[in-house]
Amino acid sequence: MNNLTKPKIKEGFLGQNMVVLSSDQKEKIHTHPFVHHLFPDAIGYFPNAKYHSRSRKNGTKEYIFLYCLEGEGWIKMNGKTLRLTPNTAFIIPENTGHKYGSSLKEAWSIYWIHFSGDYAATFYKRFSALADEAVKIAFDENRITQLNEIIQLLESDLSDEKMELTHFRLTTFLSSLCYVNTLENTIEDKISLSVSFMKTHLNESLTIEILAHQACYSISRYSELFKQKTGYSPIQFFIRLKIQKSCEYLNFTNLNIKEICKEVGFDDPYYFSRMFKKQIGISPMQYKKVHH
Repeated sequence: MNNLTKPKIKEGFLGQNMVVLSSDQKEKIHTHPFVHHLFPDAIGYFPNAKYHSRSRKNGTKEYIFLYCLEGEGWIKMNGKTLRLTPNTAFIIPENTGHKYGSSLKEAWSIYWIHFSGDYAATFYKRFSALADEAVKIAFDENRITQLNEIIQLLESDLSDEKMELTHFRLTTFLSSLCYVNTLENTIEDKISLSVSFMKTHLNESLTIEILAHQACYSISRYSELFKQKTGYSPIQFFIRLKIQKSCEYLNFTNLNIKEICKEVGFDDPYYFSRMFKKQIGISPMQYKKVHH
């Protein structure tokens, strides 16, 4: 790190915990085959840090993660001022002049991390690059545990195993913040849920009406959104899933064609064979001879 200023209260804050790596430790990290991709150069926890502030005209070589648990504070950067309130966080990019500090009325309690490596810019981009304000974080005790574990690891002898574990802990922690919306969007995506519904009802003859109703859309809207996401109409996609499942039965069981039809919801074996050949290129019997 560079341009670090001293805290206004030299003795620090009651209950604080912090670790700053030495130049020798950093050199050890930079020569590790994968740990150097992402690693904390310093980390700390400052509770009730009333007079805590920093001012760095040219920024630092690392990215700085600030996570407010209680109280309030502020960050000044690029001509803007951001407020940090409970359960919010922000990442200050490398080599960017900034100031930040605690509110005097409502002193903040914060975790902070200086981190660097090849992955650092991506985590910054995913978390703060497009944010006009501090990013809200749903409180999760597991994240606090991860941060404390990173501190404990860095306080140790920093063997290869502990360096590697620190790398994984930090990667896990930042990933839980940077990709939470991606995960939630996938879970809440009605089309993804519809595909899951199809997979659990492959032995049935679902109609477009049933599928649209299950997804809470009109038939036309459901069909439009489904094709945008998958490239197929709902029924075409459902048949593709059935055929894919039938391939598993042909590969790994001794079921005959009539029995497989029942398992994947086809009443007519001849229609099943036509759909199978259309998708796979050969008949079910030819497929079984080749792959079974």
